[in-house]
Amino acid sequence: MAEDSDLERTEPASQRKLDKAREQGQVPRSRDLTTFAVLLASGSALMGLGLYIYHGLGKMMRSSLSFDHLVVANPSSMGRVLFDAGLEGLLVVAPLAAAALVAVVVSNLLVSGWVFSPEAFMPKLSKLSPVAGLGRMFSWRSLAELVKAILTGLLIAGAAGWMIWHQSEDILALGLEPLSSALVHLSGIVFATFMAAASAYALVVAIDVFFQIWNYHHGLRMTKEEVRQESKEMEGDPQIKARIRALQREAARRRMMQEVPKADVVVTNPRHYAVALRYEEKGMSAPRVVAKGSQLVAQRIRELAAEGRVPVVEAPPLARALFQHVEVGDAIPGPLFSAVAQLLAYVYQLGESRYPVLPSDWLVPEDMDPGVPEGAR
Repeated sequence: MAEDSDLERTEPASQRKLDKAREQGQVPRSRDLTTFAVLLASGSALMGLGLYIYHGLGKMMRSSLSFDHLVVANPSSMGRVLFDAGLEGLLVVAPLAAAALVAVVVSNLLVSGWVFSPEAFMPKLSKLSPVAGLGRMFSWRSLAELVKAILTGLLIAGAAGWMIWHQSEDILALGLEPLSSALVHLSGIVFATFMAAASAYALVVAIDVFFQIWNYHHGLRMTKEEVRQESKEMEGDPQIKARIRALQREAARRRMMQEVPKADVVVTNPRHYAVALRYEEKGMSAPRVVAKGSQLVAQRIRELAAEGRVPVVEAPPLARALFQHVEVGDAIPGPLFSAVAQLLAYVYQLGESRYPVLPSDWLVPEDMDPGVPEGAR
């Protein structure tokens, strides 16, 4: 089942999954790169600070192994002498330790960047399981690491051995040189051998870095179902989104219908469109459309207008123009001011006269009336 599941993971990891893995402290790491960086930094520090460390440790040993009569007469003071010697020795090798520490930090930053994950510090009982530990010990990954370690050791040993064999005559000649010059000559031989071994190890490191990055992304691959599920979580289920949009439209429609009884007039087409207008002298600079709809929605607007005793006026050109060009909540545009003024004047006359005259020619610009054919405009 595990193999089948792995075969199904054909999709590359999404950025969300990579970020989540990073938050959990899962990032690509190359132990070989860290080891190589520490060896290279330590070796370079030894070559550059060799004399400083040599003289510093020599001074520390001379001072710690030289006792005056006060120390001999008071053995309890030996603790202080040893403490001073240890502190002096630490100060001498501190640059070497600092170089190794910087190498560890930089090597990890090169591969995975800066990562701080509190989850990585949390104890996990699964890591304490003997069965799981034995499983990791005898897994294919452990076997591959063992084979890699053996091949790496053989490669490094081969490079170092070749360099030693190449310098065999110089090594044999060290016995004929004075001690001071022999030490200098020996340090050069050791450094050359070290660099040969480091160069061989650098090849292993380059391969391991690329392999670890590939293996990290390979292990985070996703199945098609996981990709779909993540897409739903991030963007939302299409059915749920459609349902939410429908509910939002329904809520907006209910709010719109609540405004119909507050309108001053409803202008109709007469059946296809219905647009409700409202105008307040103090609060509005121009009349506003508070509701509009077509077909069944238009019919419901007319019913609510009748229940609220809102005048319903048939003005097809004006109804079509308002429905086409004005959204709910917006003020009417300037080109429709004259036609809406005709409408409101007629509505206001209803309260003053039993038989007001309904305009026969609405002042609607032809380019705003969708009922006028293109060629007739």
